[in-house]
Amino acid sequence: MKSIQSTHCHVHFQENAYSQLNNYLASNKHSLIFILVDENTNRDCLAKLMSQMATDLTIEIIEIESGEINKTLETCTGLWNVLTELGADRKSLMINLGGGVITDMGGFVASTFKRGISFINVPTTLLSMVDASVGGKTGVDLGVLKNQIGIFSDPEMVLIDTEFLKTVSSEEMISGTAEIIKHGLIYDRDLYNDVRNNNLKNVKYLIHRSVEIKNDVVLKDQKESSLRKILNYGHTIGHAVESCFLESDQKKTLTHGQAISLGMVAEAYISHKLFGFPKEILQDLKSYVIDLFGKVPVAPEDYPTVFDYLKHDKKNIGGQVNFVLLEDIEKFKIDCKVDIQLIEESINYYLS
Repeated sequence: MKSIQSTHCHVHFQENAYSQLNNYLASNKHSLIFILVDENTNRDCLAKLMSQMATDLTIEIIEIESGEINKTLETCTGLWNVLTELGADRKSLMINLGGGVITDMGGFVASTFKRGISFINVPTTLLSMVDASVGGKTGVDLGVLKNQIGIFSDPEMVLIDTEFLKTVSSEEMISGTAEIIKHGLIYDRDLYNDVRNNNLKNVKYLIHRSVEIKNDVVLKDQKESSLRKILNYGHTIGHAVESCFLESDQKKTLTHGQAISLGMVAEAYISHKLFGFPKEILQDLKSYVIDLFGKVPVAPEDYPTVFDYLKHDKKNIGGQVNFVLLEDIEKFKIDCKVDIQLIEESINYYLS
C-alpha cells in the first residue's frame, strides 16, 4: 500500500514500514531507543517489531498496564521518572507500540520530556490504525473526562502492519469498525457502503482509505478550528456516555466503538430532525450498529450524568454544546446548537 504524507510525517504500511524505519534509524543519530508497551503488546507484538529493527543502539522496554483507566497524568509522571532513571536525553527516541492509549499517551510523554524527544507510533489495534494514526493529537484523560490534557505533536513516522491485528480480540476489532463507519458517513459514501455490506473483509483497504480521509481533513485544518471538527461526529454524545460508564462502579466499561455507535445513531436522529437526514439511512444505521455492537444499556437515570459530561466536550465554546450533524452522507454541518430535550429524545430513539 502506498505511503501517505501527513502534516509533518509519513504513514507507512506493511513491509515498507520496516524498511522506512530502518532507513530512519540509520540516518538519525539517536542516543537510546525506548519502546513503550503494555502487557499485551509486550507479549504479542514486541518480538516481531524487534526482529524487523536493524540497529546497534541500546533498546530499553518500558511496560505500563493496559486500559483507558491508566491513561492518566499519574502514569505519565511514572514514565517521565523511568525515562530519567534510564538516562534518556534529548536525542533519545521513543517508539509507542500499542493501541490508542499507548500512542496517545506515549506521544504526549515524548513531546513533553525535556521539552520534546522524537517518537514513532506503531498502532496495533484497528481503532488506533484508523483513528490515532494521523492528526498529531496526543494526550491523556482527566479523571473520566476523555482526552482533556494534551498537545498537538507529530511523530517522526507512523508504521501500520495489519499482521498485528491477529493479536487483538474480536471485540477490539468491532470497536475499531465504528471509526470506519464514521469516516464513511462524514466523507465517503462508498466507504460506508463497503464496511456496511462487507464488514471487515477488505480490512487493508478500509484502513488505508480511513487514513486517507482523516489525513485529508487534517491537512486542511490541523488545529481543529473548523473542518477537522467533522471527525468528532458521533463523539459528542458518545464520549459523554463513555465517561458516564467509566465513572460507574455498577456498569461494565464500554469499548470506544460501543459508545460511538450510540453517538452516531443519536446524532443522526438529531440530524434527521434538524436538517432532514434521510429517515431510511437513519433506520438502517441504527439497525446495523446495534446488530454489530449490541445495544448500549444506558438508562434514563443515567441521563443527568450524561448531560453533565456533555458540558465538558472539547468543541464547546462559552458553555454551549456544539454538534457535528449531517444533512446526508458526505454532507455535514459543524457548530450546531441542540437543545437538551432533543438530545434526550435522540437517546430514547436509540433505545427504542
